[in-house]
Amino acid sequence: MTEKITGRQFIMNILNGVSLGVVVALIPSALVGQLMQALQPIFPAATTIRLITSFAMSMLPAIMGLCVGMQFKLNPIQTSAVALASMIGSGVLHFEKSGFNLQGTGDIINSGLTIALAVVLARLIGNKLKNYTILLLPLLVLIFAGGTGNLILPFIKKITIAIGTTIEHITTLQPLLMGSLMGIAFALLIVSPISSVGIATAIGLTGIGSGAANLGITAASFMLAIYGSSVNSLGTTLAHFIGSPKIQMANLLEKPGLYFPLAINAGILGFLGALFDIKGTPMSAGFGFSGLIGPLTAWNYLNQGLEDLLLLVILFLILPVVLAWLSRHFFVYRLGWYQPRDLLLVV
Repeated sequence: MTEKITGRQFIMNILNGVSLGVVVALIPSALVGQLMQALQPIFPAATTIRLITSFAMSMLPAIMGLCVGMQFKLNPIQTSAVALASMIGSGVLHFEKSGFNLQGTGDIINSGLTIALAVVLARLIGNKLKNYTILLLPLLVLIFAGGTGNLILPFIKKITIAIGTTIEHITTLQPLLMGSLMGIAFALLIVSPISSVGIATAIGLTGIGSGAANLGITAASFMLAIYGSSVNSLGTTLAHFIGSPKIQMANLLEKPGLYFPLAINAGILGFLGALFDIKGTPMSAGFGFSGLIGPLTAWNYLNQGLEDLLLLVILFLILPVVLAWLSRHFFVYRLGWYQPRDLLLVV
């Protein structure tokens, strides 16, 4: 008999599974992507490693489906069906006359909606098909949930386009104000179901705007890591900035007050990024500290002297840690607005 769950539990299971899936699929590339690119001239296998980790990124929808299935304690057949449906509804598959190819990571919002529908369908069918479950359940979930996800994908993408248009307007503002707002915008995006990298590439975010976006995400990464460091393992804590702070998406949606200190830290770093002319590209914006993509790209725009290296260390490492520590001391220990357990991750 299918265990009954509340609406809140259902939503949290979806969000927690999606968050974990994002980290599992994206961390391999974040850890070695830049390093392998640098080693390609002297280490031929680096190209293969980059392809492997890129493939892992494109498998994000399936990994999210698997993680969500585990959250709901679905059986292997149900979990596999949810993962398959997620791949179809994500938009990561591009169909052509000769077959199909994988591109990007898909639309995370639509993947989440497809997964939710697939879970409902899988739980509804349960064992009602008896001996035919292994034959029919994957087919039904794939066609109905995956097919529905594929149908609504163009409409869901309009949400991303609208957000991108709004953020693009920020680039027309005074540089320092733009830097602060861009930092805040991308800090909020990185802990939402929306792809920060997708938005940045869609609007062609370059220069100071890209640098500020990276610093905003970096601020969010270190703040969330340090806030929850006393209740999370060392590996999970490091995953916030080595991988992605999106791992905390569910916790922030459950405790939205955490967006306030996050926005403060991101706004400060975004402002400083604009002040010191930290730049980036559309492809680097949206990564933050992950894989050192943000600081390494910014380094390419500087004179690459010792003072520039020191500046990047201060902006991308020292200041984010200091701001996170001060924020935790003030909002957690002095005011008691939040607790470390608010950022607890069950991995």
